[in-house]
Order: sequence, then structure tokens, then C-alpha cells
Amino acid sequence: MSTTGASRTAAALRPRLLGRSVVRLVVGVSVLYTLLPVLWLVLAAAKDQDSLFGSKLLSPSHFSFLHNLKNLFAMDGGEYARWYGNSLLYAVLGAALGALLSVACGYAFDKYRFAHKEKLFGLVLAAVMVPQTVLALPLYLMASATGVVNTFWSVFIPVLFNPFGVYLGRIFSQGYVPDEVLEAARVDGAGELATYFRVALRMLGPGLVTVFLFQLTAIWNNFFLPMVMLSDQDLYPVSLGLYTWNSSATVSPEYYPVVIMGSLLAVLPLILAFALLQRFWRSGLTAGAVK
Repeated sequence: MSTTGASRTAAALRPRLLGRSVVRLVVGVSVLYTLLPVLWLVLAAAKDQDSLFGSKLLSPSHFSFLHNLKNLFAMDGGEYARWYGNSLLYAVLGAALGALLSVACGYAFDKYRFAHKEKLFGLVLAAVMVPQTVLALPLYLMASATGVVNTFWSVFIPVLFNPFGVYLGRIFSQGYVPDEVLEAARVDGAGELATYFRVALRMLGPGLVTVFLFQLTAIWNNFFLPMVMLSDQDLYPVSLGLYTWNSSATVSPEYYPVVIMGSLLAVLPLILAFALLQRFWRSGLTAGAVK
């Protein structure tokens, strides 16, 4: 009986172990698929032009990381530094203001009653499904009618409004802000704005950081809208600036090393933001998961 029981136990554990092995294999392949392009980018950024077009990418020789970095910031009169500053301004300021607006709108949809609330929220959800490239032409026509084409505002103002952030703001409000706390604040004599800024906004901190990270990533990688709106290279973000350099590299190969180095530096702010804010991001993603 004991031998039979042991064999049955082994037979029952075999599919479970096989399932774990398959899961580990899938996770390992996914990690490699994600990290190999980053590894290639790091190695390519440290090589000179000849190594990029040869078979010496993995060789420890031909190391010119500092030389490529110096050329990057010297190319075209230091345009890259200006593009980098533009991207930081668009992304950080736009994500901060956009997150505040989105969370405030989501809080209003959750805590207040007004006419056609659910219908309006349905329009917000429908707007989530609309690709940003579809909106580029209408936004350009509106910017042209107001005379802000080829200005900072033509790129900055559209990124402040994010329907998906409004949806997340409502979810976070439902999960983090109890109605009883708001009622207690009102009983103590706090107005609606004071209740929101002094009570609700502090509870919505993890959700605010989560929306900020989503906004930051979307704005930093934004490419099509600046390409439509801007013709002045001094206003370009990093994504559009590197695109113009990469287009020029077909004629002038000296642009290839600086484009790769610029691409490597372009991912650093996102990595830094996620590393510094990941604990808030993780807690924000669990909003409403446990009641």
C-alpha cells in the first residue's frame, strides 16, 4: 500500500513540476527577449563606427564610450542637450499636471452626483479606445486655428488630458478614499476643496504616482504629435530629434554612433523614475483588489 501511495503521489506531482518548468521557461524567454535589445544598445553605444558595421560588437577592443558621449553633445551645436531638456519639460511637468487633473476628475466621477454622470464616464471610456495618431490631425487643426502651431504649447497642452488616467483615478478613489472619512471632514466644517486637498489627495498618493508613471512613459515616448506640430528643431523632444538624426545617418554615417548613444541616454529617466517610485506604483496597482 505504501509503494502504491508513493507512486500515486509521484504521478500527481509530475504534472505540477512540468507546469512549473514550462512557466519558468516562458519567463526566461520573456526576460531574454526584453533584455537582449537593451544589452545590444549598451554594447553598441560603447563602440566606434567601424565596430557597429563589423563583427566586433562583442569584442572588448574598440571601446569608445566617452568619445561617443562627447560627440553626442557636440553634434549640431549641442542640439541633443536641448532636445533632452525639452523632453524633460514635456514629460515631467506634463505628467505631474496631467496626473493631478486625471485623479481629480476620477475623484469627481466617484464621489459626486451630477446629471448624466455615467454617460459622460462612458464617453471617457470610449476615448480610451481612440488611438492618439487619429487625434493628431484634429489637434493640429485646432492648434492652427488658435495660432499655437510650432510652439511649446501645441505639444504640452494635449498631453495634459488622459482618459485612461481619469478611469484609473476613479478606480483609485473607490479603493482608497472611504465615504465615511469625507463625511467626517465635512462635519468638521471643511469645504469641498479643503476636503479634497487635505484629506482625499493624501489618500490618493499611490494612485497619483501610478497615473504619473503612465503619463510620464506615454509623453516621453510621444513621437507623432511633435512631428505633426513642430518644425523648429529647438523645440523637438528626444524621440523626434533622434529620428531626424537617424534619417540623416543614411547619408552621413557618423550619425549612427551618436544616435545609439542618444537612445541609451533616452531610456535612463524612465528607468530612474520606475526605480524611485516603484513601491508607490506596486501599491497603486493593487487598488481595489482587496476589499
